[in-house]
Formats: sequence, C-alpha cells, structure tokens
Amino acid sequence: MATSPCSSSGVSSSSSSGLGADAGLEIRTRSVEQTLVPLVSQITTLINHKDKPKRSDKTLQAIQRVGQAVNLAVGRFVTVGEAIANENHELKEEMSVACIEARRAGETIAQLTDVASLDHPESDSHITIFTDKTGVVKAARLLLSSVTKVLVLADRIVIKQIITSRNKVLATMDQLEKVSSFQEFVQIFSQFGNEMVEFAHLTGDRQNDLKDEKKKARMAASRAVLEKCTMMLLTASKTCLRHPDCESARINKDGVFHRMRLALEQVIEIVTDSRPNGENEMAPISIYSGIKEFKNKVEGLRENLYFLSKENLSTMLEVILEHTEDFTDSAYTSHEHREHILELSKQAKMELEQLVSVWMQAQNQKTKDLMEDLEVAILKTCQCMNELKREVHSAATSLAADLLKYHTDHMVLKALKITGVEGNLEAVAEYTCKLSEQKEQLVEMCRLLRHVSGTEPLEITCIHAEDTFQVTGPQIISAAETLALHPSSKIAKENLEVFCEAWESQLSDMSLLLREINDVFEGRRGEKRVYLSLPRPGKHNANLKALKPVKLDTEEQAKIAKLGLELHLLTSDVDSETEKWEDQENEIVQHGQGMSSMAYSMYLFTRGEGLLKTTQDLFHQAEIFATEGTKLASALHALSDQVHDDKPLLLLEAEKLISMCKQLQVTAKASAQGKSATFTKVDACILKTRNVMTLLCQLLPLCCKLLRKNKAGNGCLKPAPPWKEDKIRTGTNARTPERRVDTFGIKSLENHVTNMTFLESK
Repeated sequence: MATSPCSSSGVSSSSSSGLGADAGLEIRTRSVEQTLVPLVSQITTLINHKDKPKRSDKTLQAIQRVGQAVNLAVGRFVTVGEAIANENHELKEEMSVACIEARRAGETIAQLTDVASLDHPESDSHITIFTDKTGVVKAARLLLSSVTKVLVLADRIVIKQIITSRNKVLATMDQLEKVSSFQEFVQIFSQFGNEMVEFAHLTGDRQNDLKDEKKKARMAASRAVLEKCTMMLLTASKTCLRHPDCESARINKDGVFHRMRLALEQVIEIVTDSRPNGENEMAPISIYSGIKEFKNKVEGLRENLYFLSKENLSTMLEVILEHTEDFTDSAYTSHEHREHILELSKQAKMELEQLVSVWMQAQNQKTKDLMEDLEVAILKTCQCMNELKREVHSAATSLAADLLKYHTDHMVLKALKITGVEGNLEAVAEYTCKLSEQKEQLVEMCRLLRHVSGTEPLEITCIHAEDTFQVTGPQIISAAETLALHPSSKIAKENLEVFCEAWESQLSDMSLLLREINDVFEGRRGEKRVYLSLPRPGKHNANLKALKPVKLDTEEQAKIAKLGLELHLLTSDVDSETEKWEDQENEIVQHGQGMSSMAYSMYLFTRGEGLLKTTQDLFHQAEIFATEGTKLASALHALSDQVHDDKPLLLLEAEKLISMCKQLQVTAKASAQGKSATFTKVDACILKTRNVMTLLCQLLPLCCKLLRKNKAGNGCLKPAPPWKEDKIRTGTNARTPERRVDTFGIKSLENHVTNMTFLESK
C-alpha cells in the first residue's frame, strides 16, 4: 500500500497545512520515513505560525533565520544527492531533476521568509510569508516531494546493492556445485563465506528497516534458512567430494543448494516487492484471522444494517468452518477436541441463522424490540465464535506441547547416528521410517499452530517451521544413509551431525514459538519477539542453540559497578524531585516514579542482587523502562500544548527522551551471542538507562515549575506565540552517538535531513 511521507505519526499535522509528498512515491522503509519527520515538522511549524497584527523584531528575525536555515540545509542535502547521482548513472537524470526542484523550493522559502529587514512586511511590495501564504505552502509541498524523491531514489541504490550481492553469492554457488577437488572447493568456499557475510550485513539492515511486519518476518525466515544452510552446504559438499559415487550424498547436497537458492530468491522478492511472473502472493487464511474479520462484520451491524449482505456473512462462516476441518480431520486431534469443535461449528451455523432472521426484520422495521433482539443475536454469535477460537487454540497448543515434550530426548536422531556408524543399513531404514513419522507429526503441528498464531508474523514463522521440518527430515535421512554406506567416514558423520543439530534447533525454536502464541492469546504480548537465530555481521554459526540467560560473574560486576552506582545516585535524585510535587497522582510523576523503580532494579542487578536474576531479565526490564519513558514523553507533549514560556524547550526535551528510549529499546532487543557480546550489551543497556535518568532529573523540575506557575495564575498556560527565539534549540543532541554512515548514500542523506531542524541553537 502506497503511503505518503506524511502518514507517520510524527508528520500527520502536515496534512492540515496542505503539505504532502508525491502520492506516487511509496515509502517502504523506516529510515526514509523517519528522515522526513524533522523536515515536515519544522516546515509545518513555519506555515502554521499564527498571524498577529503586531509582530516583534524577535519574531521576524526568527522567521528569517528559519528560512535561511532551510535553504542552507537543502543546499547541503542536494550536494549529497548530486554526488550520489554522479556515482549511479542509471539514476542520474531522475536524481538531478529532484535535486534541482529541492534547491529551487529551498530558495523560494528563503525569499518568502526574508522579513526581518522590513518594518511593515505586509504593506510592502515585497512578497513575503505574510502576504503570500499560498506560495509558502506550494514551495513547501515541492520541497517535501523532491526530498522524498531523492531519498527513495537513494533507497533504490540500497536495493541494487542487495541484488548485486545476491548475484555474487549465486555465481559462487554455481562454482561450488561443480568443483571436483578439495583444494578448489576450499578456495571457492572461502570466497563464498565472505560474500555471505556481506549479504548478511545488507539484508540484516534491510530487515530492521522494513515498515511491513509481515515482510520483516518473511525476511527473518529466509535469512535463518541461509544461515543454517551455510554449514550444511559445507559438510554436504565435502561428503559428496569424498564419496563422489554415492547417490544419497549427491541427493543430500542437491537439497541444500536448492533450498539456499529458494531463500535467496525470496529475499529479493521481499526487497523489490515483486513476485515471479507478476503473480500475487496468496497468503493462506487462518482460523484466527477469519474469526476476527467475521466478528468485525457482525458487530458492524450495530452501526449499519445495510453495509453487507447475508450471503457475505454466510460465505465468511463457511470458509472458517472449512478450515476447522484441518483439526477435525487430523489424526493427531484428540476425540474430545474433535467433538467440541464439531459441536461449536454446528452451533455457529444456528446462531448465524437466528442473527440473519432478526437482521432482515430490522431492515424492514426498526422497532425497539427488534433492535434489542438483534443485539442479543450479535452477542450470542460473537460468543460462539470466541468459544470456537478458544477450542481450536486449545487443540493446537496441547498437541504442540505434547509432541515437543515427547521428542525432547531426540532418541530417533541418536539411534540414526549410532546405527549409521555401525553401518547397519537395516536399522537405519527402520529409524528413518520413525523419523518420517515424527516429521509428519511436526508438520501437522505447525499447520494447526498457524491457524491460532494470532498475528501475521507468527503465522509466517509457523509456515517457515513447517517448511524446515519438511525439508530437513529427508536431508537427515539421506545423510544417515550415506554414513551407513561409509561408516568409517568422518566427514559423513560430521555431515549427519550438522543436519541433526538443525532439526534440534528448530524444535527448540518451536518451544519459544508456542510460548509466543500463548502470550498473544492471553493478551500478554501483541507482537512476537525475534527468536529465530539470525546471522549477525561477521558471524555464521550453523550450530544453532537456544540462547540461555546468564548471570554476570564477579569480574563483570566489578567492571560495571561504577556505572551501577551512578544509576543508583540518579534514582535518588529522581525520587527527591518527585517528592516535591504536590500532586502525587500527576501522570508525569507516576511515570517518573515507575522509571526510577525500574532503574533501581537494574542497579541492584549490577550488584548481583534484586529480582532481576539473569541478563535476559535485565534486557526485558530495559525494554519496559524504555516503553515507560515513551509514555512519559506523551505526557510531556500534552503539557506542552498548554504552556507558554517554555514550550519549545519542553518539546525539545520530550523529543530527546523519545530518541533515547528508542535507542535503549533497539539495544535491549539486539541479539548477543557469547559472554563478551552479552556483557557489552548489558553495559550498553545500563549506560543508556543512566542517560535517560539524567534527562529525567532535568525534566521533572522544569515540569513542576510550569505547573506551579499555572497554579499561581501568572498566565503560564496560554496559546503559544509563533516563535520564541530565545527558547528554541536545535533538535540534534550532541550526546547522541552518530549513526554509522554507509557509503551507498541513504545514511548520509538521512544525516543531512536530520539537521534540517532549522532553528538556531540556544
């Protein structure tokens, strides 16, 4: 779905001013969208300034400085855009046109805001912002449109880089597939490893940047496949080279290459937003999503009796009940669950018939009794659908829990390894049959879990898990057959180990997935955590294990003690500031006290004390702390709508708080493998929490002062004037770490637009 850059929450106010970027430009990434936020915000502030009969010199000077700053910032931005255009000839023409438009718009805004030298700008023949508001709006619209074009074009370069990297990987894979000597294989695989690391860098950044959560989940699944398959490709290829006449070894290797190519193709489909041969992606409908849509339609009858037909509702229910057959027809669904699902399906049909009957009567005659009957019918229908949803959820999750518990000992895999080393072909054949049965059970489990997953990202994860079991099962079998044929082969044994570890890893992922699905069902979590083992820059570990939460050892506690002590002191300062507030029920105080309490728990963690026992507990606490900080920022925005003297300063501090909380959330959610990386992450979380608490210590007295002024009746809470130059500061924060600047352009452009806050430093 195409969206304008003004569609995000940070820039929604621009629509009231008539601002908007080119509707034909689709923004698919957060970096482009967020880069536009400060530009739109500042231009909107300029256009929405309140006209007053008498304007102070400070107001006129502030407006002129804004216009000049816009022009200068656009000039710097355009210079970067033109440099990118010169390096990418296929985009040069489009980029050059957009840069020219942006420069022209910036100059126009500077001319229209050149008012400081005019005693009476509205009566002079000189055209200004006061005499030609429409001209400013047109220039602002052109500026937004052209800057957006430059950013989207720069984003195309990122896409091109990912495609180029994929092509390199594919070309090297073709060479690997054809090698006939170990020496040649080692040389080419070394090159392949470097290319995969580059591809992991690019696709990891892109995954984090995608706005669409569904695409993000698909990208995560594809990248997980590539990570696991990298080690499989190594051992499968070596086995095939060692045993070139072995058919099972060839089948095993071919399966890995095929799966990697499919995963690479899917990444490009996501990045370019395209499908092969132009076909549309047909996502399977789950029972959860079907019930949700059905209930929305039914409840919509309260507002409008005519917005859909009875046939429409009947068809929707039929589709849902057809999907319940996946449960009732399954050999793994218990008799009790099957009977309950059939009974509820029958009841749902009856409730819909009753609803349709009352609904049709109400369309002809809206009496009070009929409308009450309609309400009862709506409630009974929705209640029945809720019970059906609960029943299928119970059926799927209880099956999953039983299967995962039953297969946790990996007895079949252990037996395959033992019988393979013994060269016992008959026993291997027996256990491969058992593994095939286990695979069918797990595939069925994934299909049923998909119906009750509750969110699109979790649905996609279920589909990915199903595919993994479907593919890995036969690969384990071919690897086991190869080992049984060559029982003394170390490489064949290692190859079987790698495939078995991938199977075990997927089972471990399923336990986490089941927990997520239950969390969503019970309302504890609306979004899925990223628990797939994804490639990190410079690392490719195919031996995937679930990350285990760990505690800090004595040496690590000593290293972080100073930072912890600083956090402790800040919690004392915040507590002292909150105690000064007369209204302890104030929303700002409540959020401040909550954040202080959480920060104190994090301090205790650095001492090996308190309720936070593991690093995972700390990271989760940091996420909640950041969320509470974001809520506090919303309360500050609400206060700023009323205040007069310090509104710009308050808004600036609120934006700083939001930025710092976002950084903390990113850090807390980032993957960390190994002792050193985990400690580095702990240190970063504590440091960023300390920075937020430092800002909180400054915010609380400022807010308290403003509220006291208002209570004293000195007119503090009044509509804000258009500009207060002595209180406005730039939005850039010197303490904020600089983002890594990528050579391909989009980050450097982002840095320039971020500096378009256009307001002079205090």
